[in-house]
Amino acid sequence: MKIDIILAGVGGQGILSIASIIGYAAVKKGLTLKQAEVHGMSQRGGDVQSHFRLADHEIASDLIPKGQADLIISVEPMESLRYLPWLSKKGWLITNDQPFINTLNYPEVDKIYAELDKLPNKVVINADKIAKELGSARSANMVILGAASPHIDIPFEDIENAVSEVFARKGEEVVNINLACLRAGREFAS
Repeated sequence: MKIDIILAGVGGQGILSIASIIGYAAVKKGLTLKQAEVHGMSQRGGDVQSHFRLADHEIASDLIPKGQADLIISVEPMESLRYLPWLSKKGWLITNDQPFINTLNYPEVDKIYAELDKLPNKVVINADKIAKELGSARSANMVILGAASPHIDIPFEDIENAVSEVFARKGEEVVNINLACLRAGREFAS
């Protein structure tokens, strides 16, 4: 088993929380993981991306070669397009459809959607709306993770347990909202 994942978004969208949860679940399963993160100007909405590699054997490098990623998990649609050169021909893109417009030269949203439409393997979801409806706009990242979960070779129950553990220090209400968002994302993708 081996899965290479690119995580993408902008600062403050919870990309690193997604990485923590997948990593926690992977370690609990006895998997090997390597991760390389690039933090842009995250406090100002700069791009954040992470190469995340999981396997049941030793992994030599923490960087995913171009054209080899099995999955791109993105909380921002333009950022998902930025990393398409890393996606394999059989790979899947999971992305939020809601843009985070943080620059004057942000591309036309219709052009972004047109590019996304060209991809054969994708889940495009309004994670912001789902998270708000469930009580926490900040949990859109968990909706995205839930939508990506069928493509991550870790049992869903283990991902749920990781969400509970990672958010436990924030209290039961936060755990429950994040679990609800995770499950809603998975349901949408199914």
